[in-house]
Amino acid sequence: MGVSNKTAIVTGAGSGIGAGIAAKLAKHGANLVVCDLNGDSAKSVAEKINTAGGRAIAVSADVTNWEEVSAMAEETVHVFGSVDILVNNAGALKDNSILRMPLEDWELVINTCLKGAWLCCKAVLGHMRAQGFGRVVNIASRAWLGNPGQSNYSSAKAGVVGLTSSLALEFASHGVTVNSVAPGFIEAPMARRLPPETQEKVINAQPIKRPGRIEDVANAVLFFCDEETSYVTGQILYVDGGRHVA
Repeated sequence: MGVSNKTAIVTGAGSGIGAGIAAKLAKHGANLVVCDLNGDSAKSVAEKINTAGGRAIAVSADVTNWEEVSAMAEETVHVFGSVDILVNNAGALKDNSILRMPLEDWELVINTCLKGAWLCCKAVLGHMRAQGFGRVVNIASRAWLGNPGQSNYSSAKAGVVGLTSSLALEFASHGVTVNSVAPGFIEAPMARRLPPETQEKVINAQPIKRPGRIEDVANAVLFFCDEETSYVTGQILYVDGGRHVA
């Protein structure tokens, strides 16, 4: 049970939260497809998983490109025989006031976070439906509720939440669950780029006065991926120290 012998694709898994999720699933017995735009980073994560006794391959793919995403899904089935789990983690941040935000920064974030998740779902859900089993976990963000300076990112992550709900309804009768995890401030490369005063302000706004750990997010993803979590779909699990209710 659990995720043992299941095959998981994790996008944006070359570093940070994605790498942590891949390592967590591999530790619990899943075969991993480590997907990242940076092929060298993907290879490094896959090598660490294999060295630790797991099974992983690295795939360099742009999640906004249908041909590359489709090829990734086909390679996964070719190598491991199935695709059972998809974790849509790939994302991008380009914060700015809407009056100063270039159109290309809007498009980059929307395309990476939302279009990328949609394309990856499109590529794997046919396989999941045919086998009568699947787990899709979309990494949203507490920011989908709205953040100043993040009109692109908040909009993209709100779209991810809507995508989760729609696909949960479409595929519930096929043994496929679709859920989302919404992290808050997590100690990862993306968050560390924030100015120290901004980091302090965010932590002080939380009931739990510490940054989240990558492990916290990975544990939430593992819960949704479990073979026994078959009666849970269309949900948002916040991993944000309680900030969404503060």
